[in-house]
Amino acid sequence: MFKKALVILTVLLLISCNTTKSVIVTTKSAPAVTKKPAARPVKKTVIAKENKEEVIESTSRTTVSTDIVANYIALYKDIAMSNMKMYGIPASIILAQGILESGAGKGDLANRANNHFGIKCHDWTGESVRHDDDASQECFRKYNDPSESFKDHALFLTGRGRYSSLFSLPKEDYEAWAKGLRSAGYATDPRYPEKLISYIERYDLGQFDSQVLGRNYVPVENQPSTIRIASLGNEDSRLYEVQKGDTLYSISKKYNLLVDELKQKNKLLINTLSIGQKLIVN
Repeated sequence: MFKKALVILTVLLLISCNTTKSVIVTTKSAPAVTKKPAARPVKKTVIAKENKEEVIESTSRTTVSTDIVANYIALYKDIAMSNMKMYGIPASIILAQGILESGAGKGDLANRANNHFGIKCHDWTGESVRHDDDASQECFRKYNDPSESFKDHALFLTGRGRYSSLFSLPKEDYEAWAKGLRSAGYATDPRYPEKLISYIERYDLGQFDSQVLGRNYVPVENQPSTIRIASLGNEDSRLYEVQKGDTLYSISKKYNLLVDELKQKNKLLINTLSIGQKLIVN
């Protein structure tokens, strides 16, 4: 009797153990529940900046921001106006060619050779650099300083007969000058005049021609992207000349204007100001 009871107890223990093991196995088979979901691709959000990029293509492809172009104009506008007075080339054309040919001073030729106008060697006896353009490794003039490049540009245009017809054009007619440069062979790009005109109108460069000619400047209409770099003479009481430390906010408060109103008056797309820049405030 005792042996029979012992056998029954043993069988019950075995069943109990098997049941426990099955529970353990079931518990261990649960990893599917703990798996992390597959990562989803994250979309990048690009925040548009007011200071837009400008892609300049001439002797090299250069990407610059609009404030770099504005700073280039502020830096060389006086040289351009001086050359207009001395040689008769519109300041707007000089600056537009400088922007295009030098990548607003950031292009390869400007950095390596201070060459802001893409002038090739031709009969040049000075220093030079090699650069790919219409053909591989062409010879381009090298200067010690950008100002020498601006002077040589003026001498290049005035000293070659094929450009002589340009100087019979009205100095304020930048469109005719842009087209004339292309026709005379300054550039092979068929869109060269269009590019120059675009820079002149978007960056309001015609004002420098008017300043040299002593005429009232009329901004180009229907150009919402125009960026005004400077305005006309100091004698105009409507204008304020930017001083060191000035901001759009401080100037707007001084003349009881909203910042947006000040920007609209001057067709400004960027908040960057240059010392000596003149703003319409009345």
